[in-house]
Amino acid sequence: MKKKMTVFLLVTLLLPGMLFAQGTAEKPSVTTVQKEKTVLEFWTWRPEDVDFYAAQIAKFEALNPDIQIIQTAQKNTEYNTILAASLSGGAGPDVFQGRAYGGLATFADSGFLEPLEQWMPELKDYSATALLGATSPTDGRIYGSPAVSQTVFMYYNKAIYKKLGLSIPKTWDQLLANFDAVKKAGYLALGNGAKDGWTLETMLGGMGPGFYGATSFYNDVVDGKKNFEDPAFIFMMEQMKSLTKYMPDMYMGVGYDDMRSYFVNETAAHLIAGSYEAAYFKSQNPSLDFGIFAIPSAKAFDPAYVSVYADMNFAVNAHSKHKEAAIEFLHFLSSKEFGNAMVRDLKMVSAVPGVDASFDPFIASVLDLQKNSTPYLFLVGFRYKQPTGSSLWQAAAQGVMAGTITPEQAAKQIQSGIASYYTPFQK
Repeated sequence: MKKKMTVFLLVTLLLPGMLFAQGTAEKPSVTTVQKEKTVLEFWTWRPEDVDFYAAQIAKFEALNPDIQIIQTAQKNTEYNTILAASLSGGAGPDVFQGRAYGGLATFADSGFLEPLEQWMPELKDYSATALLGATSPTDGRIYGSPAVSQTVFMYYNKAIYKKLGLSIPKTWDQLLANFDAVKKAGYLALGNGAKDGWTLETMLGGMGPGFYGATSFYNDVVDGKKNFEDPAFIFMMEQMKSLTKYMPDMYMGVGYDDMRSYFVNETAAHLIAGSYEAAYFKSQNPSLDFGIFAIPSAKAFDPAYVSVYADMNFAVNAHSKHKEAAIEFLHFLSSKEFGNAMVRDLKMVSAVPGVDASFDPFIASVLDLQKNSTPYLFLVGFRYKQPTGSSLWQAAAQGVMAGTITPEQAAKQIQSGIASYYTPFQK
């Protein structure tokens, strides 16, 4: 009887502890519960750079394990429309590649962009040129972290030049002589087409400044001292039209992807394009040996200008539900490490202060050409109101290249369109 009582007492004493221990084992410790990740949507307009951004995102996520980035790349020609529609609907990405100048102002004035001065005091260290493309002229606030600048010039195939004994031209006539030699040898002299209007604005940026007067003309039209019916501007369009005999057959149907393909496949010896193309060229044809030069004007002693512009800003959605995490990612995209990666992997000129571009030969050559730089005419000066200078130029230039309107008629269309709202042209 004593033994039974002893066993009963032991069980009675031990059972609560056993039940407590069992209950504790069934419940996870607080320290084992993983913190839920903040998911950010990140959009770009460069599908060709998806792998680059994926690698950089992986680095960011390793440093910030509580944040996950989902990248979406849209086609560049459709990006603005898709982004505007998404942001207008109260959605859209948390962080995204944003346009500069008027493209930025349109989104900022619509309340879609987060002002960044309070979040990023380091913006004060950026150059005035870079910040100009990230600032709204409406309120003077900064709505983007400047990412890169772009330069427009002539790409040329070094192997073809060497084979034909050609040298970099110092005058417009020498350039045309090179075109003739290349064409005679069975190559396509100039790979540019006219199907996509914006590529004709690129052509303007490459060959136009030496004819219309570069920065001097830019300053005069901005001040209203000259306008786009100026004889020099009309003469420049005549010279552009004269290049059609060196362009692909049925050039009015040749689009952007075709143009790049001609140069990458070494069918075309020349292409007027932006510095943003270099990484793509190398990725598609690693053996492609190309160089660059500023397109010369009529006289050898005239400066050979290149058009330069602030191209891309990284922006934050003003209505993001994860604004602090978005700013954290923006700081990463604005770091020297990321800027160096853009130089190294994308062959782009970073706007981030302190980024060393000297180690890359291509970027070094771009910076050398920038010593004679001029603003990218319509993008920098006339893309803030509708109809934009860019849209007017692109439509008019397509008409000139197709032969449906004269350069004089094109100039009048551009001038009338901008004068409808631009006060200096209304005097």
